Amino acid sequence: MNHRQLSFDLPVRPALGRGDFFVSPANAMAVVLLERWQDWAGHKLALIGPKGAGKTHLSHVWAATSGALILKATDLGDVPIPAVAMGPVVVEDVQDIAGNRELEEALFHLHNLVLAEGFPLLVTADKPAHLWGLTLPDLQSRMQGTQSVTLDQPDDQLLAAVITKLFADRQLMPAPDVITYLVARMDRSFDAARDLVAALDRAALERKRPVTRKLAAEVLGQSELPDLLDNSA
Repeated sequence: MNHRQLSFDLPVRPALGRGDFFVSPANAMAVVLLERWQDWAGHKLALIGPKGAGKTHLSHVWAATSGALILKATDLGDVPIPAVAMGPVVVEDVQDIAGNRELEEALFHLHNLVLAEGFPLLVTADKPAHLWGLTLPDLQSRMQGTQSVTLDQPDDQLLAAVITKLFADRQLMPAPDVITYLVARMDRSFDAARDLVAALDRAALERKRPVTRKLAAEVLGQSELPDLLDNSA
């Protein structure tokens, strides 16, 4: 494979299929629970994890399996709750509606109707329910009583897979040694991976160069060791 490809300003197209999701110890429990959604306690689950941890990806995988409708919590004021409650539902980023009485009440009614109709409910957030800051007591109690699973910060394998996927979403294919180089030196978070890949994409476009270890070192603000300069452009 020729890794010295030119860089083009192509649209970012996230791949959200099950085959695009890399399973590691950091997310294995979440994957298992989503695959066994018929067994959720109370027919509901809270998927918790930092931004970029894979919540959206897993939500889409589960929605494709269960036929669920995916909604942003901040959009609940604009949807017909009784109609959307007639099937499985995903509500993303519940922490974003904390303190908004109208949206909290909408989620409370959706929660009750979906479960009353016998359908499963998946909610996502960046932290545990007791830290969301919900002000509607009935909703808070129901969310805190919801079974939850956490996506942890990435281990080396998962971080490498996430970076590879982020590059692929941007239609970039750097050499494997670039991925190894980045994993060993970057901040260990999904946010850092997303920001770093975006920065490398911009740098490659601006300098009209492929993504190599040398470019990665420049973006990271580091100097490569002599042995890392071999085969770099």
